Amino acid sequence: MTGGDGAGRAAVAGATDQEELWRRARDVMPGGVSSPVRAFNAVGGEAFFSASGRGAHLEDVEGNRYLDYVLSWGPLILGHAHPEVVEAVQRAAEEGVSFGTSVPGEVELAETVREWFPGVEMLRFVNSGTEATMSAVRLARGVTGRDLVLKFDGCYHGHGDSFLVEAGSGVATFGLPDSPGVPSAVSELTVTAPFNDLEAVRRVFDRHGDRLAAVILEPVVGNAGLIPPVDGFLEGLREVTRDHDALLIFDEVMTGFRAARGGAQERYGVEPDLTTMGKVLGGGLPVGAFGGKREWMREVAPDGPVYQAGTLSGNPLAMAAGLAQLRVLDREDPFDELADRAERLVDGILERARERGIPATGAAVGSMWGVHFTDGPVHSYDDAREADASFFARYHRECLERGVFLAPSAFEAGFLSTAHTEEDIDRTLTVVGEAMDAAREEA
Repeated sequence: MTGGDGAGRAAVAGATDQEELWRRARDVMPGGVSSPVRAFNAVGGEAFFSASGRGAHLEDVEGNRYLDYVLSWGPLILGHAHPEVVEAVQRAAEEGVSFGTSVPGEVELAETVREWFPGVEMLRFVNSGTEATMSAVRLARGVTGRDLVLKFDGCYHGHGDSFLVEAGSGVATFGLPDSPGVPSAVSELTVTAPFNDLEAVRRVFDRHGDRLAAVILEPVVGNAGLIPPVDGFLEGLREVTRDHDALLIFDEVMTGFRAARGGAQERYGVEPDLTTMGKVLGGGLPVGAFGGKREWMREVAPDGPVYQAGTLSGNPLAMAAGLAQLRVLDREDPFDELADRAERLVDGILERARERGIPATGAAVGSMWGVHFTDGPVHSYDDAREADASFFARYHRECLERGVFLAPSAFEAGFLSTAHTEEDIDRTLTVVGEAMDAAREEA
């Protein structure tokens, strides 16, 4: 691992080293973690405790420094501890961390989102992407009077009961297509289809059209590795949902502000009925939102009968962080540059794989990117599962050992920030070649 200056070592009280922290963590938390994929079970190697982050880098409690392509799983599009975001949070905290009342920042952030996402005429803030998707589906069921929801294999919409059916992300990583604790009566309300298979969707609607409240999807899958939509798929979903009076929900928790300035709906020119958001929207603080056409959002309490609530929703710290981050993005407009840099990274990784005869395919969509170690193409979750997970695990460990932090799962997208430089990309590609060589030798 790359050495740091040790500045982060004192950031965790009582910490002596990673091993001691893991011993203590496992005694008080399941698996020693607050979210499963952090445990690195899918890749082996050494998970770490972060102490600090600056720009494109993380530093752990032992002073090791990593070039970070996880970026808190997507929110940090400006990198770690961007000065304007930090200052905004500090300024807000000085006035009070929570009031349980409305705050001006809610109005300002909602107005900003509406400017960037034409399909979002009104929205409701929540505290996570999971809350956003759960609430959007409840709204869709409420306004249509129907109970079934169609989701796609490998798309992850948080850990709500309705979504843990053929889910991606951590569920795929741990080989759990469903989760104990989800009643069969609930899972039976979710119908699934392969991503990018419009004919399968039409067959579902032929069979269940009068019971389907909504179709929900990641318009660009980020939780089975990165999988873009094929030409015509999103347009076809828009058509079939309209034909059957069902709502189309874009889960833009990942793709919002990353696939393009206005998310995947701007990039692909398809406007959904409802949109869910998170990640970049909160500037690194816990936040989510769901929004859409005024006619649907007026059905949410207190305007309408569909109940949704949250004590800390729209809290002043998250609103301040999100506003600060979006203002920087609006001023600097880095979206094209980020997209070009992501494409260069993916192209470079694939070139090094080809040189070594390693099967690989990949893509970049805005500032999101991903590589699957398979011949490809990868258009669906089934395709993604054909990738060489064993090779990825070895490759991941070798990259981490050389100071490059990738998501510890083959079923996750990577992210770039404005803090990643051309020199960072060059260094990463050097590490990638070395890691591939070492991973092959280890086999």
